Amino acid sequence: MSKQHLEYLIEIARGHKITAEEHEAQIRSFAYGNTHFENSDITKHDIEDAMSSLQAELELEPLICS
Repeated sequence: MSKQHLEYLIEIARGHKITAEEHEAQIRSFAYGNTHFENSDITKHDIEDAMSSLQAELELEPLICS
């Protein structure tokens, strides 16, 4: 890959606005990667369950910001 091609791809990426779905997928991937690294017994299913529980909890209780 040429330097010009790489610079072109970087410029395209800079202009990309992440969607809510992409952001959530990125969070799940990050959580899985970090927890699995520390504990190989952690599965993607465990992360899905934890995220679902957190989402349900946040929907029930208002987020308090100070």
